[in-house]
Amino acid sequence: MDSSSEQQPDPAEAMSGTQPYLQPRPAIEVVIVGGGLAGLLLGILLHKAGTSFTILERASSIKPLDLIEDLQRISKPILTTNMYREDMKKLGAFEVKESTEINGFDTVVFPRPEFYDILLSRIPSDKILFGKKVLESREVIRDNKVEITCADGSKYQGDVLVGADGAYSSVRQCLYNQLDIESVLPASDKRDLNCGFVTVVGITDPLDPENYLTLKDEYSFFSQVIGDSKPYSWSTFTVANNRVCWNIQLQLDSAKSKKELSQTSEWDTDNNDAMIKEVNDFRTPLGLSMGELIRATPRDRISRIFLEEKLFDTWHHGRVVLIGDGAVNAMQDAAILANCLYDLESRRRKDIIAAFQDYKEQRYKHVKHHFDSSAVQGRILFGQTMVDKAIRYAALHWVSDSMQKKNVEKTSAYRPLVTYLPAPPKRGTAEILPQNPSTRYQAELSVRAAGGIVAE
Repeated sequence: MDSSSEQQPDPAEAMSGTQPYLQPRPAIEVVIVGGGLAGLLLGILLHKAGTSFTILERASSIKPLDLIEDLQRISKPILTTNMYREDMKKLGAFEVKESTEINGFDTVVFPRPEFYDILLSRIPSDKILFGKKVLESREVIRDNKVEITCADGSKYQGDVLVGADGAYSSVRQCLYNQLDIESVLPASDKRDLNCGFVTVVGITDPLDPENYLTLKDEYSFFSQVIGDSKPYSWSTFTVANNRVCWNIQLQLDSAKSKKELSQTSEWDTDNNDAMIKEVNDFRTPLGLSMGELIRATPRDRISRIFLEEKLFDTWHHGRVVLIGDGAVNAMQDAAILANCLYDLESRRRKDIIAAFQDYKEQRYKHVKHHFDSSAVQGRILFGQTMVDKAIRYAALHWVSDSMQKKNVEKTSAYRPLVTYLPAPPKRGTAEILPQNPSTRYQAELSVRAAGGIVAE
């Protein structure tokens, strides 16, 4: 029988008790401040859930593109991270090929801007507004709303406000200022960010693979160079379409950190010239100098970023919630927050606060683990101090294969899923940590299986 001719459940009959009936989810409006990776992914997940949202992005435009297929198209798998001194003597290597069996996926590298474009292509064009620099955000208790005011005078209201605008978040600043006035902001959240490194990154135009044979390889050639006589480290890795991603890291002390932070904001295309001039003659294992790579990179693909070291304690208050900065952590935040919003019982403030508390409880210990691991990894890959060099030597020469395998298994065990979408098949040998199921989604499946109605 054709499915279109099947008798559909009658809502009135269902509500009378003869058929299962599930009340609709509360209709909420989510305002997301920040159109970076985390903000876009959250928008995609809310769109999948049928939740209304608006993304406010301060930039007037964005640099240019099933997700897995698109990601594979711009990626190259990687087997090894090679470490060198500035005279090109190899210090050692970190093997990642074993993680493929444990994860069930290749470890891949890809250009961040192109991944951004893939996410942006999944957002309905009317759901993201550019040129919206947020000046103020506040909760309007009498209206049961949050209100956002932008520099152009426009105002927006929602039931939930998500600050996805990075470490220097205007939403975070407004929230923390209010909590400080109320004397409820933890002292740890008042302290300055610890900016350990300033980094300049770029992606070249396609290069001639006949001149640089590593571009032809199936796997990415990833190299990290540690400066001996220079306060810099620099890295290169080959990506799809015969291009090279490169970055330069300068380690800062606390005084230099404050000066740098006062001069520019993250992902700034200005103030890079001085650093670029200093690294012009730096050698790389590719056979190209850093200067040659930089000259092969369009200026609008050169950016500056600060790598901060701070884990905030306050993640939410009232109808305002914050999600992380960066890539992996921020996107995992977005997935878990989307799950919690999907299971909201109502638009009431107390239910929204409960959802935010659930979000933090699910995420905090994993964020803490990632934060601690990233701090050590940064010292190994970029660090210039004597302690950093000792840690790097130990990691390269003393850490056993079995210990490395255990670290990969521990990292691979945490795989947060979007719990209101069908679960993907398990891949890899790693034991996966259990995750809180979606009570709403499970109820929907049960009602549908019984021939009932899930109200939309």
